[in-house]
Amino acid sequence: MRFNVFKNTVLLFVLVTVSCASKVKKETIAFNSDNNIIKQVKEDTTVAVGANQTELYLPLLKGKRVGVVANQTSVIFKEITSSPKANRSTSYVHLVDSLLELKVAIKKVFAPEHGFRGKADAGEQVKDGIDTKTKLPIISLHGKHRKPTQAHLQGLDVMVFDIQDVGVRFYTYISTLHNVMEACAEAGIPVIIFDRPNPNGHYIDGPTLNNKHKSFLGMHPIPLVHGMTIGEYAKMINGKKWLADGLQCDITVIPIKNYSHYIAYSLPIRPSPNLPNDQSIKLYPSLGLFEGTTINAGRGTEFQFQRYGAPFLNPETMSLRYTPIANFGAKYPKHQNTLCYGEDLQDAELSSEMTLKWIIKAYENSMDKSKFFNTDNFTKHAGTTILQQQIVAGLSEEAIKATWKEDLQAFKKIRAQYLIYN
Repeated sequence: MRFNVFKNTVLLFVLVTVSCASKVKKETIAFNSDNNIIKQVKEDTTVAVGANQTELYLPLLKGKRVGVVANQTSVIFKEITSSPKANRSTSYVHLVDSLLELKVAIKKVFAPEHGFRGKADAGEQVKDGIDTKTKLPIISLHGKHRKPTQAHLQGLDVMVFDIQDVGVRFYTYISTLHNVMEACAEAGIPVIIFDRPNPNGHYIDGPTLNNKHKSFLGMHPIPLVHGMTIGEYAKMINGKKWLADGLQCDITVIPIKNYSHYIAYSLPIRPSPNLPNDQSIKLYPSLGLFEGTTINAGRGTEFQFQRYGAPFLNPETMSLRYTPIANFGAKYPKHQNTLCYGEDLQDAELSSEMTLKWIIKAYENSMDKSKFFNTDNFTKHAGTTILQQQIVAGLSEEAIKATWKEDLQAFKKIRAQYLIYN
């Protein structure tokens, strides 16, 4: 097994909010013996995603037949300046388009859940096809096959993986990562991972998956919020020998420049159709558990994962009224065209943790508790049968979280072995 990561400088003491192309200037001032300023330097500490480090990966792709696992977040960010004195703004170009322009021989594109252009519903099958812009063949990894077949990999020398993750176990891109690494390991094809920041990467929380309940919504015994980037997670997959038959994949991580897990990171492109903004991404670890219930979590509205509701929640205690309708990213939302009673969380404060308070409140205010859980699906999301039992038994959030403590401490020690960033 060979693992490579290109080194980069990380500023431990900087805690700032940045987007993929924003700049943070660290000002250094030097003085002479008379305490006069002799030099003033502004160091560029731009957080730059792996895809932007072209000087690191182009030599690895030169002369190779390349496959790319990508979606709408797989972009290179560019600065635009209209005049020498003008303010800078940011645009982006898709990685596939950029690599083709740089004469990289891309042969196939592999599309995860939601598709290559990110327009499919959650869970919706994505079909093979041809990209209308590039004419490249698109092979779906969220349809008939969730793992590339050896036939899919024929004619490839190297695979590039570049997808924005949000750091939650049931967000399926880390399952796709596992499947791609496993298939490539079996075929002897190296994988180059273009790393991107994890917007929920500053904490670890939630129940740990029991291996009895492995599925595409959770393949490994990790907490619900794992606190790792895609590159770090790939290292863990190899290190823990989670691939079939203990295989290890030849991986190279192209790192994020000037990144720390303690930098708050804002995504300029929605990572999937129903995560439209920072608030939805922040609340997703908590509200995502509603996906395993009959409660609507904002799908079919413009406030996905920023509200929840159902027709059978108590209207006397639930102040929000809304009616889900078919829309972008939700062709068939739960309780479509039916008035729901719920809670608005657009302005909810939540920092460095996932919470059970909303799912507990919804259960307590359900007028028909027999309709609440979709048990099999909830178990897949929670990774355990215990959480549903605890909620039904009326345990408090504090009591439930206390049962996670030992597993979380153990995972933190394991995680530390695979971190690239502080």
